[in-house]
Amino acid sequence: MISHPGLAPERTRKMILTALFSILCIIYVLPVFMVAMNSFKLNTYVKTDTFGWPRGESFAGFSNFVTGMTFGNYPFFKSAMYSFVITVLSSALILICTSMAAWYIARVDSLFCRAIYYLCVFSMVVPFQMVMFTLAKTADTVRLFGFWGPKLNTPWTIPVIYLGFGAGLAVFMFAGFVKSVPLAMEEAAAIDGCGPVRTFFQIVLPVLKPTLISVGILEIMWIWNDYLLPYLVLDRTMYMTMPIHIQYLKGSYGTVDLGATMALIFLSIIPVIVFYLICQKHIIKGVAAGAVKG
Repeated sequence: MISHPGLAPERTRKMILTALFSILCIIYVLPVFMVAMNSFKLNTYVKTDTFGWPRGESFAGFSNFVTGMTFGNYPFFKSAMYSFVITVLSSALILICTSMAAWYIARVDSLFCRAIYYLCVFSMVVPFQMVMFTLAKTADTVRLFGFWGPKLNTPWTIPVIYLGFGAGLAVFMFAGFVKSVPLAMEEAAAIDGCGPVRTFFQIVLPVLKPTLISVGILEIMWIWNDYLLPYLVLDRTMYMTMPIHIQYLKGSYGTVDLGATMALIFLSIIPVIVFYLICQKHIIKGVAAGAVKG
């Protein structure tokens, strides 16, 4: 049997890439594994035997989870509820508003639309640290409807701020996908009597499903894990998200129960990991669709 001379180098290349990506996968998974492992250790052994397996006298069972969820006067499940509310409201607001804006920008060829598009793209390179102090002051003074309504420093109004920070990437991806959608579909809907709103929700939005899911996954992962924006904007005596709650796991003189901290970190990353594993196949599809240029 004669083998093709080009098969050996190709097989070697695939083996090298497999080994390389396997190493990268281990590097990325290792921190999550370490958090999960240390969440079942007593506090002393988390410090002295960080890389050891929890067994024997170092095994704490589920006591770290109980300690973390009952620590202090602020309920852990209340923090989880606020994180869930902020994540769902912010993601929904970003998806609806930015998809509509991207559709308008892609279909209306004007100087104004191009300026808005490039401003959204430019916003992706502006570091949050440049605007965080001004933003915190603005959230404490500006109200949702201008001069009346709640201020922007509550879990129900902070999605407006997240909309501003998440609009750049979302508009960029949606606009790229809309340019690849045939205009004839919208023209046919207009002939049948559909107005702009009905055309968007019944014709355009279903076609945007791959990018919609992809952007939604990215935004949900970002908002759920975000610590700095809620910390600066929300009133911490009334509202705490899960990252802020974990940061406040301190005893007297600044001592930290690392076992309980690891347990709550593990609980906080489980939902987003499960969500990502379920929806990961849509990310590549949506990113590739959004990269198409008209």
